[in-house]
Parts: sequence; structure tokens; C-alpha cells
Amino acid sequence: MSGLDPATRDWLASHGFEVVNEAPWLEALTHGSFNGSGAEVADYQRLEFLGDRVLGLSVAAWLFRAGNAPEGKLSQRLNALVSGMTCARIARKIGLPAHVRLGKQARDDGGADSDKILGDAMEALIGACFIEHGFDTARDIIYRLWAHELEGDIGKAKHPKSALQEWAAGNRRATPVYEVTDRSGPDHAARFTVRVTIRNVGSAEASATSKSEAEKLAAKAFLEAYG
Repeated sequence: MSGLDPATRDWLASHGFEVVNEAPWLEALTHGSFNGSGAEVADYQRLEFLGDRVLGLSVAAWLFRAGNAPEGKLSQRLNALVSGMTCARIARKIGLPAHVRLGKQARDDGGADSDKILGDAMEALIGACFIEHGFDTARDIIYRLWAHELEGDIGKAKHPKSALQEWAAGNRRATPVYEVTDRSGPDHAARFTVRVTIRNVGSAEASATSKSEAEKLAAKAFLEAYG
């Protein structure tokens, strides 16, 4: 297995990720499509699983200490702050796309700008940091990288799907029905189009890189059109 590129090592250090053992960092930055000169290369899935839990616990602890919000509000903010979309946004902000290791086809297909790949790789880096330096260091890096999101309004507003459900009930309308009308692109860079319909009212469509995000955007579009 080739070692970390010096530029990648410098990039990691610039964001607080101190490399002691290269192996977990290489793994964290390696997508399943990557093939290092025919060698078997571990991808980031296991570290992503771990990093997801470290991120969730860190953010949950921050939210718990930040005020007296009820469980429902805490869960709403937690889900938004640790979502794949938020992780991908943080990944782009710190320049991760230039360092993720992809196979040629995946890169040609736009994998370096895939929300799914970037979100997973961001969580994998957190997992690698936990393996190398423990929970406290990983948590502190999360709080620094997520500072704008933690202090901002992300997740405070009601989720559009919940808001649409309440709007329908409050106006004695049928329950919203969501339908995937199109799915395009390879698995690692898929794009979904979803239509939401309320009988005798209308429908709205939206597209995104995940089904759940497309549903959210469609619900938002419906409320803007009919709410």
C-alpha cells in the first residue's frame, strides 16, 4: 500500500488531524472503487461506521449542555447536524474532495463531489482520529469544524416533511404521498427526483443526491406553492 501523499499529510495536520500511524488515515480517505496498483486496499466503511457514532455522541453532548430544549427539539437538531448533507458540506469547506482516493471511473463520474462519498469520508476521518488519539481529541476537532453549524440555526426549524404533514392535517387534507419519479447516475453519485402529492390540492417535485433530501426539498416546494 502506498503511503500518504505529503500534501495530504500536510492538509490533515492543518485541520488538527495529527498522523502517527498512516494506515487509518489512508483507509479513511479510500473509497471502495479505489485500487492501489492491484493491491487489496481497505476502504473507509468501517471507519465511517465508527466516526458516525463519535460524531453523534459529541454533538448530542454539546446540544444537551447548550440549553434546556426538550427531547424532540434535541433530536431534530442532532439529526440535522450529523446528516450526510452537513458532513459533506464540512468536507467541502475543509477541502476534502482533493484528497479522497477514488477509482478512475468513480472520479470521472463525479464521485469527488458526491454528497454521499464526502459525507462518509468525513465521518471516516473522525473515526481515524478516534482510533489514533481517542474520544476527547476527536470531539474537540468536531466542535471546531462544526462551530458555525452548532452556533447557527441548522435543525432549529421544523423539518419540511413534518411541517407539510401538519399543514395537511390542519387543513383537513389527505396525507402527503411521496413517489420517486426518477433515479439517475451510478450508485456512488446517484440523483433522485421525488414528487409529493396531496389529493385535491396539487403536487411538487425536487431532486437531490439522496431520496430523503429530495423528499425534504419536495415538501418545502409544496409548502411554498400551496401553503
